[in-house]
Amino acid sequence: MSVFHVVAILAILLLGALFSLVLAEPGLAYRIDRPSYDIESHEFAGLMASLVDVPVFHGGQVDVLSNGKDFYAAQLAAIGQARRSVHLEAFVFWPSPVAGRFLDALTERARSGVKVRLVIDAIGSISTPNRYFAALREAGGQVVWYQPVRWHTLKRFNNRTHRELLIIDGETGFIGGAGIADNWIAESEAAPPWRDRVLQVSGNLVGGLQASFVENWLESTGEVLCAAEDFPHCRATVDTKGPASPLGLIVNSTPSAGCSTRARILFQLLLACARERIQIQSPYFLPDASVRAELLRARTRGVEVEIILPGKHNNVPLARRASRRHYGQLLAAGVVIHEFLPGMNHTKVLIIDQLWSVLGSTNFDSRSFGLNDEVNIALADRHLAARLNEDFELDRAASERMTLAVWGRRSPRERVLAFLGIALERQQ
Repeated sequence: MSVFHVVAILAILLLGALFSLVLAEPGLAYRIDRPSYDIESHEFAGLMASLVDVPVFHGGQVDVLSNGKDFYAAQLAAIGQARRSVHLEAFVFWPSPVAGRFLDALTERARSGVKVRLVIDAIGSISTPNRYFAALREAGGQVVWYQPVRWHTLKRFNNRTHRELLIIDGETGFIGGAGIADNWIAESEAAPPWRDRVLQVSGNLVGGLQASFVENWLESTGEVLCAAEDFPHCRATVDTKGPASPLGLIVNSTPSAGCSTRARILFQLLLACARERIQIQSPYFLPDASVRAELLRARTRGVEVEIILPGKHNNVPLARRASRRHYGQLLAAGVVIHEFLPGMNHTKVLIIDQLWSVLGSTNFDSRSFGLNDEVNIALADRHLAARLNEDFELDRAASERMTLAVWGRRSPRERVLAFLGIALERQQ
């Protein structure tokens, strides 16, 4: 064997080892001491804002859109009324009839002189060809790919933008976990459309959504968007007028060099401070040891913990089996787990003590907590929490409660596949 072949083999082994480290680096272990502030106090909101380094806003109107038919209709209507700018960011933008409707609406606005900008994740939408956006570009719209695969970006390959955002004129924003594809509206013989939630917001909160988009636009183009027209609600101080408006934060989350993220701090703090009830919905529930320990601590202090997850219609079956591997410990502690029966439930919602609600793109898994760019809205508003609880109860009614006895009767095949899923837990 020649020296060249030896060097080539060693280089391949080294690259393989580095790639494995990128994919399977252990997550950061989180520990938190419960603060003395009451979860309903302004001091608690201020503490949370300080920890995640974002301002506290008294937002404008917040509307819950509970299914694809409603949130796509609202988004398309908002695009049609755009006067200055349309900013859309998506992990999922897949060729489909609904994506075609969005492209038609965006192209029409671009031809009318509206600044249309799209950031699409290169891996999340890998099935979408670049030419799919040709008409929009010809009309003056701009479409860029986030983290396309290049030799110099391989070290960042695992960092994706998982954000799903739409901001109109800097005044109206949409945030949730739903991408743009027929999965959220298409009926099939096997299952109904995917279940999901999107919030439509106005007022100061939209500035936070815009800042999230601007971050990924900068990383994709090198351009900083800072026109006054894109931030019409920008203020030097927090607007605290209007007691009827909810208190909220927009938490942009990007992994640091040390693997910490604002999203994880947000979730870990709220779980640690719950006094009465924790409600979780997540399509991919692969909590690491730190999250599981936080849920178990909540149970020891008498907090009700209830979780709704996808059932057999989970679009990533291996992720579901890996998730079920963790049920036993939680069920034994009194955590209530339901599996949604009708179809895929893609909802990403956390409700704490019927006061704080968190909704956005973050799943309860290591990829969202430590690898992806994510964005969430956290609101302290009992009316909103009650509205989200209505949907939670509807989903619970369409779910089957898991018991420790049923969990213990999992088939050998599921147990083996769940064990194999351990290797993928950092990637789900």
